[in-house]
Amino acid sequence: MKKKVIVVGAGLGGLSAAIRLSADGYDVTVVEKSERIGGKLNIRSGKGFSFDTGPSILTMPWVLEQLFDSAGRNIHDYLTIERIEPQWRTFFQDGTQIDLTSDLPRMLQQLQELAPEDIEGFFDYLSYANKMYESNLKSFYKKSLSGLHDLRTMHTVKELLQMDPMRSMDATTRKYFSNKHLRQLFNFLIMYIGSSPYHAPAVLTQLAHVQLGLGIYYVKGGMYKIAEAMDKLLQELGVTVHLNTPVKEITTSGAKATGITLENGENLSADIVVSNLEAIPTYRYLLKKHAQAAKQTQQLAKFEPTVSGLVLLLGVNKQYKQLQHHNFFFSKDQKEEFDTIFNKGQVAMDPTIYIGVSSKSDSTQAPEGKENLFVLTHVPPLKEGDDWAALKDRYRDVVLKKLEAMGLEDLRSSIEFEYTFTPNDIQELYGANGGSIYGVATDRKKNGGFKIPARSQLLSNLYFVGGSTHPGGGVPMVTLSGQLTADAINEDFQIPRMQKDIG
Repeated sequence: MKKKVIVVGAGLGGLSAAIRLSADGYDVTVVEKSERIGGKLNIRSGKGFSFDTGPSILTMPWVLEQLFDSAGRNIHDYLTIERIEPQWRTFFQDGTQIDLTSDLPRMLQQLQELAPEDIEGFFDYLSYANKMYESNLKSFYKKSLSGLHDLRTMHTVKELLQMDPMRSMDATTRKYFSNKHLRQLFNFLIMYIGSSPYHAPAVLTQLAHVQLGLGIYYVKGGMYKIAEAMDKLLQELGVTVHLNTPVKEITTSGAKATGITLENGENLSADIVVSNLEAIPTYRYLLKKHAQAAKQTQQLAKFEPTVSGLVLLLGVNKQYKQLQHHNFFFSKDQKEEFDTIFNKGQVAMDPTIYIGVSSKSDSTQAPEGKENLFVLTHVPPLKEGDDWAALKDRYRDVVLKKLEAMGLEDLRSSIEFEYTFTPNDIQELYGANGGSIYGVATDRKKNGGFKIPARSQLLSNLYFVGGSTHPGGGVPMVTLSGQLTADAINEDFQIPRMQKDIG
């Protein structure tokens, strides 16, 4: 008889786990409180403008290819994935502009004009980043790690030392670059996972290889097409997905989960429960009746939430020729900015601002002659009792004034459509701890750079997927978490991969 699995939450981690487990022969049911699947990968539209409300950059598309291949499908039959160049256009307050690109001659031309003394360091930096990525392919991207012990079983001592465990990402950047703008640009790659380059370990320099070596991508029609493709595959596999179905609690007996109770009082039994809700909120809210849940939450305190964000969806009645698909308007002092957000827990009054304009690559996303601006500014995660209602309008003004000062003329007067997400909205919509965008912060001193283990330490058949668990936040990582957690389940239940025919 097939093992029954209930997946709580239809974010990318939950959907990925559901696909893999169904393909491996489990009887899978997904329950989602919202009206749509996708979690933070979602959509909103109005007045002819379309917006991806969450992730706007796709990296490591091999993760999606691997997922669909595990179910006997080809992802490219479901999606059109296009490479984006230049990858980022970056703006600095002294007027410097750098296009981050995999076009090596173009990149070298910019370096020659800006900092010729850093050209040799640039090549050494890329080599270092590639080595870090290759090291991670042996472990980080291969198995759901629970900590240093797992890592030691997959690497020699020499390999572990080559990962520079005592060095921060910022220290690595400073080693290879003397120019302050290049340091700031490459340090900011860490914001793919919502952490600080001053806290994160050097191994995350691999993000430079992920970006420049592997490239960044866009899904034609919008990033939400990823969720739609997964939904189509789930239907083909016969997985049941219940929308508008909030979960009240995970039911237990002894050291095992027995299923879930819905808000409407209905009970669903399961042999295995997979939570796409972050681990700490799962213990805090879905297992609050369990005698050991509070203790388990306390033990996970070292896994602090990543940054949250103020998101402005702006449909404007003009086109800004200086913008590319992805743009960053940097702060004047990066160290002060990160110190303010990560150490002081305060909003930065000179923040780095990201603007995604998917209509630059996809004309379906905005009316002719107009543009859809996805504006994201990172802010500290919520503390208990924080409410952005009073701060929202003031901080919106800080963001828009800065953008106008850095060249986006008449931005405020050009807005035809606007929608705002605050940290409180992110917390309420997705159950994210502190309104975290990327799950758990990577901090080499507090948690060794690891995430919360996929296997629950409280219940033997409860598992986690998503940004709070290994390997972390971002589209490829949360999608990979579902696959790696499925591997862990197969290992625990001694079920071989691909035990049934697909189709």
